[in-house]
Amino acid sequence: MFTGLIEAVGEVLTFEQVAGGARLVLATPLGGSLQIGESVAVNGVCLTVVEHNDHAAAFDLGPETARITSLGTLAPGVPVNLERAMRADARVGGHFVLGHVDGVGTVVEVQPEADFTWIGIGFPYDLAPGFVPKGSVAVDGVSLTVARLFDDRFDVQIVPHTLQATTVSGWRPGTVVNLECDVIGKYVARAVALGWSRPLVQS
Repeated sequence: MFTGLIEAVGEVLTFEQVAGGARLVLATPLGGSLQIGESVAVNGVCLTVVEHNDHAAAFDLGPETARITSLGTLAPGVPVNLERAMRADARVGGHFVLGHVDGVGTVVEVQPEADFTWIGIGFPYDLAPGFVPKGSVAVDGVSLTVARLFDDRFDVQIVPHTLQATTVSGWRPGTVVNLECDVIGKYVARAVALGWSRPLVQS
């Protein structure tokens, strides 16, 4: 589990197809602090460290991960947001992020406003129940707040620190981003869809 607070920006060194999937190697200042088998969110996708050294880390991607996220389009030189799994004794400054991407969206507008930046992101219709005004959303792993919500897009307002410390500064209209809806909202939407009103424990 993650918080959506990005720890570092890494850079793709190689992305190669291997038997049954792909191998992603990233240059990252976090490399020396990682362990084999540890979970790391890469642009919001939970991946497992399979190799590492002081300056890099490698991850294996299954075909499904490459298909339903934006990671399948990565190429050498592309920057990525990185976050290690949260500690149980740490403050949760963002929101609960599982690293299980619900779908991809597309940046449709980038509008600077004073020191801040408004970004509009279009999303697939089937994700609509997962967004609420002022609710949380993880976009490429970054914990953001839905400031304005429309039928097929939401807008977020980016503060200067987020712009400087993540890949958000490189987003342009047409950029494809990973979306993870708030997990609490997903459980509520699922219960409503099933018409589930009975108590969990029968007296």
